[in-house]
Amino acid sequence: MNELQQARDEILRIDREMADLFLQRMAAARQIAAYKQAHGLRVEDPQREASLMDRTAELVPDPELRAYYMQFLQNTMAVSKRYQHRLLEGARIAYSGVEGAFAYIAAKRIFPDGIMVSHASFEEAYQAVAEGDCDSAVLPIENSFAGEVGQVTDLMFTGDLHVSGVYDLQVTQNLLGVPGATLADIRQVVSHPQALSQCQSYLRRRGLREISASNTAVAARQVAEAGDKQTAAIASFETAELYGLTVLDHDINESKTNTTRFAVFSRAERDGAGSRDNQTFLLLFSVLDEAGSLAKALNVIGEYGFNMKALRSRPMRDLPWHYYFYVEAEGDDSSEQGKRMIQALSSQCDRLKVVGRYTAVSPT
Repeated sequence: MNELQQARDEILRIDREMADLFLQRMAAARQIAAYKQAHGLRVEDPQREASLMDRTAELVPDPELRAYYMQFLQNTMAVSKRYQHRLLEGARIAYSGVEGAFAYIAAKRIFPDGIMVSHASFEEAYQAVAEGDCDSAVLPIENSFAGEVGQVTDLMFTGDLHVSGVYDLQVTQNLLGVPGATLADIRQVVSHPQALSQCQSYLRRRGLREISASNTAVAARQVAEAGDKQTAAIASFETAELYGLTVLDHDINESKTNTTRFAVFSRAERDGAGSRDNQTFLLLFSVLDEAGSLAKALNVIGEYGFNMKALRSRPMRDLPWHYYFYVEAEGDDSSEQGKRMIQALSSQCDRLKVVGRYTAVSPT
């Protein structure tokens, strides 16, 4: 047997071993897909992929071969992600609004393989997951222009679902008209009151009459169905495509940094152990009815080294003039330090729960 044949036989032997390892890897990928579906996690995790690339690069000491290995690993991860996407086809994702609304766009970007399920309200979308009709819900929790979405915060406090991810979606408002309409034709505009507010300067400059709708996508549908060249809607590019409208003007919102944060809710709690350093956890609590209780509670969080990114209060529905508090804090609450912080905080609180953990990323 010559050297060429020996090398080919060696490659064949290695390929057989790699085929077995490939099956093992894909079996693990199937388990990961099942975990992600149960916990409301998306397939893509760029930070983990980058960390994995950094760690495994050290396994190949030869710098020339290392570059080829990195390419091999990237291709392997791409195959794994395609497999996970296929496995996650059919996951039911609840959102509030109609097809084409910003919540729909966010849900579709976070879960591109899921089946989007429309609900009439935040509570209905939340309950669809709590009752098992849907796998996850994508709901807005805050807008950089309009502030928190209190109804969703209340659901966090009273409900049993967990937040597994928070994603930022930049909101870009556009003026949409029926085919054949021009900007000069428009006399009135239909949209959600918040969208109209975001575009006030634009609308006033043009003297356009404002008409409120329950949703930006609903407004676009109304304009499409009416077929009136003098009536436009304010909504997204995606909505224009969905309802066959023409974009007459784009980026008409006053604030160019207008962003909405969407949270993913699921029945299963996301594990905190082994989490990344830049994790944030969501903490909801009410304090004892004693002097200084709130100050003591907040001091506990800081004393254990956790930085609060946000602090808000909300009225309690069942107790007039009593409030609960929403905190976003950086760090791992499941660490030993975090456990001690939670234990110390419990002595100052009447009710206390960690509602979720996340690493903020864009859904695009």
